[in-house]
Amino acid sequence: MFKYRDEATAKKIIAAIKDMGLKSKFMHICGTHQDTIVRFGLTPMLADAGIEVRQGPGCPVCVTTAAEIADAITLARNGVTVTAFGDLMRVPTTIGSLFDTKGEGADVRIVYSIEDAVKMAREQTKPLVFVGVGFETTAPSTAVPLQKGNLPANFSVYSCHRVCPPAIQTLLDLGENQIDGFIMPGHVAVITGLDIFYPFRDKYHIPQVVTGFEPLDMLMACYMLTKQRFEGRADVENEYSRLVREHGNPIAKKLIADTFNPVDRAWRGFPVIPKSALVLKPEFADHDATKVHADILAKTPEVEAEAKGCLCGKVLRGIIDSQQCPMFGKACTPASPRGPCMVSAEGNCNIAYRFRGKV
Repeated sequence: MFKYRDEATAKKIIAAIKDMGLKSKFMHICGTHQDTIVRFGLTPMLADAGIEVRQGPGCPVCVTTAAEIADAITLARNGVTVTAFGDLMRVPTTIGSLFDTKGEGADVRIVYSIEDAVKMAREQTKPLVFVGVGFETTAPSTAVPLQKGNLPANFSVYSCHRVCPPAIQTLLDLGENQIDGFIMPGHVAVITGLDIFYPFRDKYHIPQVVTGFEPLDMLMACYMLTKQRFEGRADVENEYSRLVREHGNPIAKKLIADTFNPVDRAWRGFPVIPKSALVLKPEFADHDATKVHADILAKTPEVEAEAKGCLCGKVLRGIIDSQQCPMFGKACTPASPRGPCMVSAEGNCNIAYRFRGKV
């Protein structure tokens, strides 16, 4: 599980948590954090120290709604080339998935970056849409070609980008979990810095630690959160100081601010969250798929928010573990997923299935 030296350090961290004698429930907001916890068997170690770590809405593909995927499917079925990252392709809806649509003969392609999609658009005359998915981490990369300009006229972006703070606020306001502290996403904080987390400290007096992705990072985050509780503090601490700076990456933040406007939008498993999604500013209307292809998108049929029996929404809100869904590992597997949490490599159900026995 650990290298020898790391194992000794891990034992010291766990012992230090135990010495404080507190039972705590923490939540992370990152699919990669969940992968680390499960892959390296940290759950039983932390449980032995009185720590429970709940899963939150940290998988961008998972929180993308069925309605948004249905829009992409409708574009493809009406002659538009649709490009997206691979994880999005297999997410099921009640009208099928993007891969199903590709099997019907529609032009649906996997890309590894928006630059791939721009290149493809230059090589054809028919319209092409890039489906942008992700949090503050990936939004700047979508912004770059739009800011550079000189895009082909047949290229547009359908933005499913979201930002983290409004979802964290909604989790706290819903009050469905008694969360004692948050393990905040290191990837997001590399872009945003620590500033976005201070309001939760000030309003809710809840401990927070921005954390990296190694096993020892996760254990240290739990120690630091427990220490805050033990000392009666509620701070925003930076465990991931090797990459995260207090004010983040100013160039990336400016790209987001100059390219997108925040809007209200539902997340899978959540109500409409105010100012939680990013849409292109009006000056990019010529490359905004919602404007360019408004006539096609008006044809998108209504879809169910979740497949019957799928509990992805409750998993994403940290109410249940993946294994508590009756379909987990039975009707729902990576080979035959019923919901996005079993599709994406950052999805809680997919991670739990791949590393069964380590949870």
